[in-house]
Amino acid sequence: MTDLNEKAGRAVVAVSLLGFTAIAEGQDAAKSLAGPDAVTTRLAEDAQDKPDLLNIDKQAGFADWKKQFKEKTELDFGIDYNSLGFAATESPGDDTAASGAFRVFGEWELLRRGTPNSGSLIFKVENRHAYTDVAPSAFGNELGYAGLPSSVFSDQGWRATHLFWQQRFAEGRGVSYLGFLDITDYTDIYALASPWTGFSNLAFQTGSGTIGGLPDGAFGTMLGGFLTDNLYLVGSIADANGDATDPWGGFDTFFNDFETFKSAEIGWTTEQEELFLNNAHVTFWQIDERSAAGTPDGWGVNFSLSASIGAAWLPYIRGGWADDGGSLYQASISSGFGYSRRPGQSMLGLGLNWSRPNESTYGSDLDDQFTIELFQQLQLSEGIEITPSLQYIIDPALNPTDDSIVLFGLRVRAAF
Repeated sequence: MTDLNEKAGRAVVAVSLLGFTAIAEGQDAAKSLAGPDAVTTRLAEDAQDKPDLLNIDKQAGFADWKKQFKEKTELDFGIDYNSLGFAATESPGDDTAASGAFRVFGEWELLRRGTPNSGSLIFKVENRHAYTDVAPSAFGNELGYAGLPSSVFSDQGWRATHLFWQQRFAEGRGVSYLGFLDITDYTDIYALASPWTGFSNLAFQTGSGTIGGLPDGAFGTMLGGFLTDNLYLVGSIADANGDATDPWGGFDTFFNDFETFKSAEIGWTTEQEELFLNNAHVTFWQIDERSAAGTPDGWGVNFSLSASIGAAWLPYIRGGWADDGGSLYQASISSGFGYSRRPGQSMLGLGLNWSRPNESTYGSDLDDQFTIELFQQLQLSEGIEITPSLQYIIDPALNPTDDSIVLFGLRVRAAF
């Protein structure tokens, strides 16, 4: 759903589809080019009033206090707690996995406040912890599945996923980052890519499983912006050995080892405010050999095409190809759709993926895999959502005994 409101001579555009809301005032590449779980996007989304199933809002007082605090200090912050549990019908190893994640994130506008060329400090600190012996991010190994049924629910403990300076320039048409970055904030993004609110399986997220590395908490820099009203370009370089649990060690690995991940993306959108929804882009990436990790250098290309239909449907087709680089897959293609009858309240997602495991990662002579994921996100009350899901894995490449596995999942997010 798109509403255009003229206020004080400037356009304020709000895009709300499939439970995803982005807000932009005039030209603002910092918001348009940030992924669905980037700090700026998450803050804007959590600040919106959402139609919930139970019509319960116990957070109004805290939300008002945060708004007043932001007006006084220019510091906007959010807190959430997330849980994910899996149960598999078949498994050579453990058949259950569960973990949680506590996150504090924010944007502190410190330079040229309230102007199109403002500068901000962006941060996100997390604690990821497992409830079971195996965390969901490692559950693929138990199933004999070449891939990640979940990409973020791990047992890493405390980590600094983001800590960087964001600088707008060219009257908001451009943006740059410098510091500890999460590559998935700006690389190969689309509306359903967030592992916290969208698809759980990496095959339906950034890179479709074919981008090697995808470091977060990695020291580096990004530069992006709009060349025209519809055409944008994003480029970055970051430490390929980035470790969010030891971010300060990134200075040593970046400047001494200088094993880096590079990306360049060119894309087109109907409107800047609808970049996640109506979008076509091509992403090129390259990663150096990593001595400590024992992974070879490599490169690849990814593509994505999505378009909103009737303010409720979002069909997409995405994929990629890799030449080594430590990626999960040599080739991968995903297609499906998102659907929301009432934006902000519930979101249905369906994805179908074909993948060919990367020989340098898993070994040779492995079968191709097929994965289907279905999820239904439900906004129970203001700030609380649950997402039951189902993954159907056909011919898991590392499991010679099971032709298929059904994976039942339940994700819960509470945002404050």
